[in-house]
Amino acid sequence: MHRATKIVATIGPASSTPDILLKMIRAGLDVVRLNFSHGTADDHRQRAEMVRECARQAGREVAIMADLQGPKIRVGKFENGKTTLEPGHPFILDAECELGNDERVGLDYKDLPRDLKPGDVLLLNDGLIVLDVSRVIGSEIHTVVRVGGDLSNNKGINRQGGGLTAPALTAKDMEDIRTALSLGVDFVAVSFPKNATDMEMARQLANIAGAPYGIKPKMIAKIERAEAIPALQEILDSSDGIMVARGDLAVEVGNAAVPALQKRMIRMARDSNKLVITATQMMESMIHAPVPTRAEVSDVANAVLDGTDAVMLSAESAAGKYPVETIEAMAAICLEAEKSEHSELDKDFLDRTFTRIDQSIAMGALFTAYHLGAKAIVALTDSGSTALWMSRHWTHVPIFALTPRVGSERAMSLYRNVTPLHLDTSSDRDTALQQAIEVVVSKGYAARGDMVVLTVGEPMGQPGGTNTLKIVRVGDVL
Repeated sequence: MHRATKIVATIGPASSTPDILLKMIRAGLDVVRLNFSHGTADDHRQRAEMVRECARQAGREVAIMADLQGPKIRVGKFENGKTTLEPGHPFILDAECELGNDERVGLDYKDLPRDLKPGDVLLLNDGLIVLDVSRVIGSEIHTVVRVGGDLSNNKGINRQGGGLTAPALTAKDMEDIRTALSLGVDFVAVSFPKNATDMEMARQLANIAGAPYGIKPKMIAKIERAEAIPALQEILDSSDGIMVARGDLAVEVGNAAVPALQKRMIRMARDSNKLVITATQMMESMIHAPVPTRAEVSDVANAVLDGTDAVMLSAESAAGKYPVETIEAMAAICLEAEKSEHSELDKDFLDRTFTRIDQSIAMGALFTAYHLGAKAIVALTDSGSTALWMSRHWTHVPIFALTPRVGSERAMSLYRNVTPLHLDTSSDRDTALQQAIEVVVSKGYAARGDMVVLTVGEPMGQPGGTNTLKIVRVGDVL
């Protein structure tokens, strides 16, 4: 069956063999995430090469996303590996401490004391430990433990409500961008951006790094800082898409605020013609269990019903026991949720104006296919823009985007309801359209007598040149 919602999965120790990765791709994996918080440049290079080879064996393109670590603010190391914090007891975060003990621990972000004042609340280890700041003296942050527990090496730190000044791009991120582009990645996910400037800087660096390889990757902003919420529209405008990164975001704004923010972010992204990925703990129990919990099933299904382009797996596929089964389960949930999804195409078009010819053709194709009950929409596209605009509206009519450009084919792997296919288009329009229909029929997506809506640009091969809409029945002479 045609699945509209795409699946992004992180590869790691549990999924870094060709056999497992090939099974994951065949189970429904669309985009592979390389997590640059872990591993060396050689690790990422080997995995990227493996992705390309397994995708070739599977007979379809799979995109690669490089996810930058960003300024993950962490405690340092303990001389014994960890300590136990007791409620009501004092504890010091010391930027100049080398090895921690039961009384204090170092910081990898040395400027943290400058960002804090008495009364601030610090959340450690994804919010499991809560510290109240009592005073700041030089490099020392004196706190009182509100919620205790075991604190081990390199656990993360968040300030409740946000407000830390760490830049979105670290020196490591800048080097990782160069590494990622040398691997030919299709997407770069930027961690902890606060505003449009962070994303514009990341894009500039990525474009420079990608220039020798002829690559301009799509830029994804991970929304995980409280400060990013009021700046969401400007971040969207400067990005190709966003990731609803619910882990760090929940720690900063509170768990209860995240579901409504998720719906708002997905809606805003789609209204802005941008991509959106929903991430973090979607199938967390499947790290250890062969089936998801009912709550996880509902979580994935609700993200689909919200209109997300993709749902993402992290530790479930990188380190879990059941990476293939997790993708199979996630794909089945997406398919079932999509069956019940209500289309509001006519309502979506109210009060809309289209100033571009190619965008008007894209919307006309959607409207026509929806009301005529077409079996499919087939878009001949160079850049993929036509398919992107179509994918922002839900019609239950699958969209097949045929392109001669491998880069566009991979980028469209993340577009909702779009199946990208490779087509070496002829310069003759009718020949290209006939080839497009033959490709769709040969893959079993349409049969003789089915109505298909086609879009194409004349002259052929010009980005942004879509200017023609054609309605045909399979088997008719074009």
